[in-house]
Amino acid sequence: MDELKGFLRQAGQEFLNAAGDAAMGAAKEVVGSVINEIFVKKEAETKRVLPSIKNMRVVSVINTTHKVMLGESNAGLGHNVDVQDYESLLNGCLANGSLFEDPLFPASNESLMFSRRPDRHIEWLRPHEIVEDPQFFVEGFSRFDVQQGELGDCWLLAATANLTQESNLFFRVIPPEQSFQENYAGIFHFRFWQYGKWVDVIIDDRLPTYRGELLYMHSAEKNEFWSALLEKAYAKLHGSYEALKGGTTCEAMEDFTGGVSEWYDLKESPDNLFTILQKGAERSSMMGCSIEADPNVLEAETPQGLIRGHAYSITKVCLIDIVTPNRQGKIPMIRMRNPWGNEAEWNGPWSDSSPEWRYIPEEQKTEIGLTFDRDGEFWMSFQDFLNYFDRVEICNLSPDSFSQKSDDYQQNGKRKWEMSMYEGEWTPGVTAGGCRNFLETFWHNPQYIITLVDPDEEDEEGQCTVIVALMQKNRRSKRNMGMECLTIGFAIYSLTDRDLQNRPQGINFFKYKSSVGRSPHFINTREVCARFKLPPGHYLIVPSTFDPNEEGEFIIRVFSETKNNMEENDDHVGYGGHTDDVVPAIPSPRPTDPQKDSLRRLFDSIAGKDMEVDWMELKLILDHSMKDDLPKAVEYSRFAANNAFETQAAGMGGGDSGNACGLLALICGPFLKGTPFEDQLGANDQSNKRLLDDNPAINRRKTLAGVKDTNNEIIFASFSIAIVDETHGFSKDVCRSMVAMLDADKSGKLGFEEFEALLSDIAKWKAIFKQYDTDNSGRISGFQLREALQSAGYHLNNRVLNALGHRYGSRDGKIAFDDFLMCAVKIKTYIEIFKERDAEKNETATFTLEEWIERTIYS
Repeated sequence: MDELKGFLRQAGQEFLNAAGDAAMGAAKEVVGSVINEIFVKKEAETKRVLPSIKNMRVVSVINTTHKVMLGESNAGLGHNVDVQDYESLLNGCLANGSLFEDPLFPASNESLMFSRRPDRHIEWLRPHEIVEDPQFFVEGFSRFDVQQGELGDCWLLAATANLTQESNLFFRVIPPEQSFQENYAGIFHFRFWQYGKWVDVIIDDRLPTYRGELLYMHSAEKNEFWSALLEKAYAKLHGSYEALKGGTTCEAMEDFTGGVSEWYDLKESPDNLFTILQKGAERSSMMGCSIEADPNVLEAETPQGLIRGHAYSITKVCLIDIVTPNRQGKIPMIRMRNPWGNEAEWNGPWSDSSPEWRYIPEEQKTEIGLTFDRDGEFWMSFQDFLNYFDRVEICNLSPDSFSQKSDDYQQNGKRKWEMSMYEGEWTPGVTAGGCRNFLETFWHNPQYIITLVDPDEEDEEGQCTVIVALMQKNRRSKRNMGMECLTIGFAIYSLTDRDLQNRPQGINFFKYKSSVGRSPHFINTREVCARFKLPPGHYLIVPSTFDPNEEGEFIIRVFSETKNNMEENDDHVGYGGHTDDVVPAIPSPRPTDPQKDSLRRLFDSIAGKDMEVDWMELKLILDHSMKDDLPKAVEYSRFAANNAFETQAAGMGGGDSGNACGLLALICGPFLKGTPFEDQLGANDQSNKRLLDDNPAINRRKTLAGVKDTNNEIIFASFSIAIVDETHGFSKDVCRSMVAMLDADKSGKLGFEEFEALLSDIAKWKAIFKQYDTDNSGRISGFQLREALQSAGYHLNNRVLNALGHRYGSRDGKIAFDDFLMCAVKIKTYIEIFKERDAEKNETATFTLEEWIERTIYS
């Protein structure tokens, strides 16, 4: 009989396998083959850190008509007591007659360099100690005010020179009311765009000098100081002056404007690059270019007068009328400037006073503002530009970069980009799915839909220009320090009208669909950006880190020439549509069902005289009936050497691993000797000492990697800190929340009907959990939380799921059984509280402060 059963079981399995293969074959005919799409990881040549804006005040900007959606709160910035406020500090200094000294960026070597000490004595002086008549501006401002010092930040100078081209941008970064005469108190402030917000950076005016001369950026006028102070504020933002070495013009231009930057390798430039530059110029884009440094060439200057490894700012892009004896037409030209502002200029065709200029009509020369001063500014033909330069950078300005009205702006021949922006986050185990290489989790990443309606003007192919930029944020809002960049990127997919019905897109969408665009690389830079030409339609953008389970926050922005609509492709928060095929472990009892009688007897035996159960009595029932469903103990070990976590099953043998008081005595014992707490904690209790000696799991974790000193005692160099996550039954919190969920009269107790309804819910949730807990560990992956709760009838979006992941997830991204129950209880409770007050069924509820506190604090 057993052999027959085995044969039938095997035959049945083979039949099911064959049927499955046939079904999969039929499915492939409908949806196509599985796409094998590989994404590539790249390491940035120069590692940059993300600045911290912990102590900087966020300043408001003028609202415009572009769409900005903030997917998260601005917590951590607005209520920080350490935030520096310019007006308060200025008034304080004026009131007590003192000059401001910035404690967050002191006049010390640490503010100059972080890797070494200066090679000479640097003296910090205020402007009036350097010159007799210091001025913030001398006869206004221009690109010729920016002169490079000893610091290798020509990229910053190129961006600053570009900033002077547009007064609205300039005065947003550099508030003009500042002065060395009126209300002078040695304090100045500048504004930079950081992570989607404008922040106010406050500095004192002590500047690094050597032998009485400014060491770094300065103006051509000896008594003009706006550029030197701007550089100091930017250095404070990044932590030191030295941190400004090795940046890019793109980075600084973004910080000055809030725009989106892109760059092109001129040896592999697109055919329409001049059109891209020209359209950028029409929209006041800031642009820069450079020639790669050659380590084998001693002289940085080329025979043509150009400087290798140097950042130039592009100040004009246009077609110029040319008239020769044989023909006439237009020639594409570019004007650029060397930030050194000296005679180091291009000496080839179209250089200052070159013979080619005689073919340009005089009115055209006047129109383009042609001058032949030895000021570092010069013209080149676009073809020579391609031949002699290696890289061009473009910062496309966002619509809120200008305060002018749209009509006035268009009358000046300028246009604006259309922009949409969202903020989001990657939460390990929930929404940090990694790139498409990790198909099983990729679809859990945040998703965004953009809709392109109208093609670009003058586009012969009827397509739309789209620039997608993904920027990561410094998530350490409570730590005044920079942080290294994650490796990030994005992919773009086309959507059909049918696809739009799915929110979010699931694994099968990505399994059978290729991307129509992607970021050039997944790379560890602050921002990745790419330009695309797409036909009008609907598209899905999926931003992600390269590897799964990397925690981070981000901003995603979409620029287009014509209007774009952007929305988050996420589920709508609500209740309904639960999975019917989930069968509770305890069927709902019928009126004549013996099971109801058993349930009643259980209730009566626990409830006592008042015929109600409280949370402690509920805990007794749950601990006894579901002890096998609770999660097994897990150990998290943090190694001091690399601050990393290692997860493994906790050792179960020997000792009393649950003796929390004993562990506390062992940790605190040496500090409690001779105090009244010594005996209370049992610091001398031999059983506590045996806790370490007899328990193999703990004994293994107390091993220390160290060095012995002269007394043969161990000097602790590095060690592992183990944290054991083990469950001793259901927690008080979850039991109390379960009672509160059904306790209509807020008595803290449940009657039989409420108790029966609660067990029915628990049975359903347990059955759902078991579907996803395939290894019977009592834990499920955080990535399964959305599907599991959806099976229970709860529809949640990424923001709610992220909150649940942070609140109930473990360090390895798992959700334990009791925590899953807590998630379900909380969601059900809050939905019921809301629905009770949503009388109009319009997803709006009204509470007084007292009512809201009373409802939420009890639940």
